[in-house]
Amino acid sequence: MSAEGPGEARTDGRVRIELLGPVGARRGTAPLALGPVRRQAVLAALILRAPALVTYRQLLDDVWGLETPGTGHKVLSSYVYSLRRALDEPGAGAARSVIRGGRGGYRFESGAARTDLADLAEEAARAHRAKTAGDLEAALTHADRALELFRGEPLPGPLAATERERLARQRRTLHQDRAECLVLLGRHADALDALMAAPLSHPHDEPLAGLRMRALYGTGRQAEALAHYQEMRHRLLEDLGMEPGEDLRQVHQAVLRRDDERLLGRRGRGSDRREPGAPAPGAAEPSPRAAEPPAAGRGEPPRGRRAPARNDLPGDTACLVGREEELALLTAPVSPEGVSVVAVDGTAGVGKSALVVRAARALADAYPDGCLYVDLHTHGAAHESVGPQRALRRLLRAVRGSGDEIPDDLDEMADLVAAWRTATSELRLLLVVDDADSAAQVRPLLPAGPGSRVLVAGRRRLLGLDADLRLTVEPLETDDAVGLLRDLIGRSRADREPEEAAELARRCGGLPLALRIASARLQNRPSWTLAFLAGRMSDDLRSLGELRAGDRSVEAAFRMSYDQLTPELQRGFRALGLAPTARFDALTLAAMLGAPREEAEDTLEDLVDASLLQQPHPGRYRLHDLVRAHARRLAAEAPEEAAADRTAVLDLYVAAGRAAGDWGPGGFPADARTSGPSPFAGWREAAAWLKAAGGELVDVVAYAAATGRYDHACWIAEALVDHLVHQGRYPDCRAVLESALPCADLAADRRMASSLRSCLGMVDIYQGRFPEAHTWFTEALDLGRARGDLREQARAAAGLGAAEWILGEVGSAVAHLDEAVELAPRTGDDWLSVIARCSLGAIHSQQGRHQEALDHASAAAATAERSGRPRVISNALCFTADTLLALDRHTEATELLQRAVQLAGDPEDLALYAASLSRLATVAHLQGSLHSAVDIHREALSTLTPSASTWLEMEVRVRLGTTYAAAGRPTEARHEFEKALTLPAAADHPRQYGRAHEGLRALDAAGEPSP
Repeated sequence: MSAEGPGEARTDGRVRIELLGPVGARRGTAPLALGPVRRQAVLAALILRAPALVTYRQLLDDVWGLETPGTGHKVLSSYVYSLRRALDEPGAGAARSVIRGGRGGYRFESGAARTDLADLAEEAARAHRAKTAGDLEAALTHADRALELFRGEPLPGPLAATERERLARQRRTLHQDRAECLVLLGRHADALDALMAAPLSHPHDEPLAGLRMRALYGTGRQAEALAHYQEMRHRLLEDLGMEPGEDLRQVHQAVLRRDDERLLGRRGRGSDRREPGAPAPGAAEPSPRAAEPPAAGRGEPPRGRRAPARNDLPGDTACLVGREEELALLTAPVSPEGVSVVAVDGTAGVGKSALVVRAARALADAYPDGCLYVDLHTHGAAHESVGPQRALRRLLRAVRGSGDEIPDDLDEMADLVAAWRTATSELRLLLVVDDADSAAQVRPLLPAGPGSRVLVAGRRRLLGLDADLRLTVEPLETDDAVGLLRDLIGRSRADREPEEAAELARRCGGLPLALRIASARLQNRPSWTLAFLAGRMSDDLRSLGELRAGDRSVEAAFRMSYDQLTPELQRGFRALGLAPTARFDALTLAAMLGAPREEAEDTLEDLVDASLLQQPHPGRYRLHDLVRAHARRLAAEAPEEAAADRTAVLDLYVAAGRAAGDWGPGGFPADARTSGPSPFAGWREAAAWLKAAGGELVDVVAYAAATGRYDHACWIAEALVDHLVHQGRYPDCRAVLESALPCADLAADRRMASSLRSCLGMVDIYQGRFPEAHTWFTEALDLGRARGDLREQARAAAGLGAAEWILGEVGSAVAHLDEAVELAPRTGDDWLSVIARCSLGAIHSQQGRHQEALDHASAAAATAERSGRPRVISNALCFTADTLLALDRHTEATELLQRAVQLAGDPEDLALYAASLSRLATVAHLQGSLHSAVDIHREALSTLTPSASTWLEMEVRVRLGTTYAAAGRPTEARHEFEKALTLPAAADHPRQYGRAHEGLRALDAAGEPSP
């Protein structure tokens, strides 16, 4: 056995990458920053397909799925570049990189890194070999090591869905194998604990049930083992209509016979099993009939009632997968006193009709007076449509018998309804109404007999129909979609290409209609592989073209739903196909339609009711992937309308970013996007709207670039910087800017080449990457001067001055900051004036020129107050307080810092909040309130998130360590100084690094021993 446990650091110097939980990487004990989720997904996809070369197209599909960015491999190249910087050894170069480039793609070099996936494969194989060889203790050890590798939900990205399912199965197998080893070792109580804690694969998992029975038997609980069998048998009969399999039945018989050898293996009689107080051997098995539940809804029929007079239900589909929960709801017992109505809705092709027919057939025996079916053909051809009058005549003939004609005078709707209710008043019927579009169609068809049941299926939600249960049928999950595909094309064919089967199921969006059409194409093309068909469906628009077979077409089904909409709803549906994010709200549609938000919300809710739109959360909506592709195709038929919609929605993101940021109206050149009324009431509303979009903001910039809106890509990236950095989302912010930077050379707004570089420099400043920031600002300044753009020149000069100051180039820093202070008023940029004066004042204060520093800080604070932006004001107050502290004006500094803390908490800027608190704690320290200072420092530390910059955490910890030392708590002080020195890239921050070492030296000089 290997002496090295799972997850232990390797000693060969290779990078270790962890994918069995949150994605992470480290070299030795040092963590490596992998960036945002999409970048992690690129790495995961390369690893999963290693050692093969992964083409750009394949990699884009693996990571983005149907929403592939139009920038294509340009996006990939930026991600791969960042991954190489994180994973490669310094100076490795492309030839020795962990990720190698090739013709049209990339390849992950497996030998250059170690992954927990490889460790899992090794430990699982060792566990299997040991168990096969009979070395149960070794099998347990390796299974435990394998299971320890799982740290949470593994792997990001669409490709990883199949791998996640495979890993989930492997994890369950390991749990079960481990439990079986415990049983065979006689450790039955431990086995039972493990089985009760094991993740269940399925409520019908017979092998797991058999193991639990063996473990129960081994602990002397024979009666419980038998009861567990009956529970499983009942569940299988109730849910699936089938008896337990042979293996589970044999375990049951062995428990009845108390067959230790069969149940407990070679150690059965020497185990911890107690003699159970169970029935004597040979006791009769309980009758199968005793376990059978009564049929749902069954009651004793009135005496003399005949057998079912009629059953009009259509044939049941042989393949219905993944609908156990829905079937259980549809077939649950109902009250015999009234008429039960269930309304089932869902998008076209989701399998509503098949579901209600299966449920009706399961219920048929409980309705001896007839099972009737009527298809209203709402979404069929006009001549196929069945109105309520026509439907009632059919139903009346069904219950009266073929020889009982409907009187000719029954022409009026009211007369037909009265006749129908009279005819059904003494009957208990099951009625299925398919393809209904409105409650008005269905209400006249409801029978009158107590105990009758009506199942209504349709695409539209029938809000006007009184229903006991409303059920929306959702697309199948990937597991179930693959299961349906396997049933349709044959398990052997699907299992030869398991990953491709999952990919095909994903491209079909879990819609049974799409899966059936795809399966029909494969059945008619024996030479086609699943990979070949999945390749033909390589993008969302092409997928719709492939999902057509004979007279069946997914797009035709969607088109019929679309044709039923009013012109206003059709217009809204086309616009939604052009939304740049997968999820959106009413404001998004309002912007595209140029309509009030309330009107847009009504449109969205109507589309939800029409089953063309999903609502995963209140106020947030999304289109099914294939429905979205259909909406885009419809939008493409009206190019001028589509162009206007794209411009409007991208303008909305520009407006949101600018409204939420700190720059204020003067921070951007006047253009059409700053002259009109803002769609947001203020910065809070804009920030909340952007926050709701979450990680999809990165996709907005990619969308703008992909559609050729290069200016919008740049404007949005520029405007989002404040919002993202103040939330600590530095990787997302960098991804946004890196996606937009190639667009700057193609944009009509020529200032963007300079502006985006300044933005990248700002992000580097926030993250403490000062040399990199210096490079970006230098390039931005050169570009700004070359164009004579005073605004960009001033902004770049201010950033360059801040970077130079921290890097120790004080003379150059002062010159550049003076330049920014002089230019800012000429451009009307109050934000820049505040930032430049604060930096300049801090330098003067360090030089002992405190009055000049206070003049700059006071001017900055006054300008910030005029801006009304809480973060800007808070920053200026903090710098002013620093200067007042240098002048021993503690009371004034305290008042300013208390207000700064309050302002920083208003926009939830956690980094600024922590920095303000730490300054306030320093004042308390200077005033002798050491206990209070410790508490405030600790609150500041608790506020920091994992994404906080290293230099800020170092600053807070060094200050806290200093306070601990002054309070006579050397152990806590040493801990904070040492923790500051071990943070990632701590040596890159010389000021804080030096102060931490000074703190340790002072403790050593005072004779305070190390713990």
